[in-house]
Amino acid sequence: MRVLGASIAVTLLLVSSAHAQTQLATNESACAAFSQADKALNSTYQQVLARYKSDPVFIAKLKTTQRAWLKYRDAQLDMRYPDFTTSPQALSNYGTALPMCLCTVQADMTQARVAQLRLWLNGQEGDVCNGSIRVGK
Repeated sequence: MRVLGASIAVTLLLVSSAHAQTQLATNESACAAFSQADKALNSTYQQVLARYKSDPVFIAKLKTTQRAWLKYRDAQLDMRYPDFTTSPQALSNYGTALPMCLCTVQADMTQARVAQLRLWLNGQEGDVCNGSIRVGK
């Protein structure tokens, strides 16, 4: 029974090692995901600007909101990792996974923002509180 248990453990170790990545590769992958999310955000933002170009009041509010959202995103990172940009010891405080963590948080927040902005592109049915969100497409 012990031989079988040891054999399974060795097999699991070999299988998991085959899929293991270096921290650098993991960091790069997370930052690539953030880059993709950021491109989607910029594209969606431009589409909303184009769709509502005849509404200057909305456009002004959208631009103000987007600038505020970017500041909010950055403030969230500063709060979560208080010294990641100002301290030379940031890597010793958070480890080599810090770039992955930063990019993951940014990607998650950015994807959520894309979903918010898409409401102005896709519309929303049946909500009397739509405000500037058009009903339907």
